[in-house]
Amino acid sequence: MNPGTSGLARGLATLCALGEHPASDGLGVVALAEAVGADKSQLSRTLQTLAEHGFVERDPQTLAYRLGWRVFALAARTTESRLVADAPPVLRELVRELQESAHLSVRRGDRVLTLLSESPVDVTLHAPGRVGGLTPLATTSAGRALVLDLDRGELAALGLGPRSDAIAEAQRLGYAIVREEFEPGLVAAAAPVRDGAGRVVAAVNVSAPVFRFGDRLDEAARRVVAAAASLSAALGSRSNGPSTAPT
Repeated sequence: MNPGTSGLARGLATLCALGEHPASDGLGVVALAEAVGADKSQLSRTLQTLAEHGFVERDPQTLAYRLGWRVFALAARTTESRLVADAPPVLRELVRELQESAHLSVRRGDRVLTLLSESPVDVTLHAPGRVGGLTPLATTSAGRALVLDLDRGELAALGLGPRSDAIAEAQRLGYAIVREEFEPGLVAAAAPVRDGAGRVVAAVNVSAPVFRFGDRLDEAARRVVAAAASLSAALGSRSNGPSTAPT
């Protein structure tokens, strides 16, 4: 190995070892040195450099190391970039099949951020999503899909306690349907997009006026779940959750 790249190789091996280990436990220097096949003193210097740049963090009580915030920030950016690249044809296919607006959204704290939106060109009245716009988690189908895996404590922390029963129903089904809660006359269906680790990272939803779409929401849910599953597969996920769309 080129001496100039040995430190980089050791750092990358360290990150891989931590990534393959349960995050809740972490690994100490000795265990990491064995996993990486490195000298303990060398590995300590590598860990110090990685920690200074946010790639690892050290538990002050157990002294074990885990992956740091910067790794997850890079992963999130990579995931969103991949979604933005892969989602347009999926959304356009939804629009073609349902003749209603389709959107891709992610969660930003207690709000929903619309990343992409596609609408039918030959329908005068539709429900376009404002790209870059923020909407509530509680009263939107995309918001409920994005928090599908959160427990009641986490929902309460986001101010979603009063909606926990509706979210629990969405958890049971694997998709969310909202009828005129976000806006009078508007209905929507959404499903979660999962990454390779099975985490919900985005939501696909279709929204439309109730007079035209209210009796088609079950059909929309079936199509939206399939669209979300195709995006999940592109991110390396083997499943889009425990439940399936209605038949």
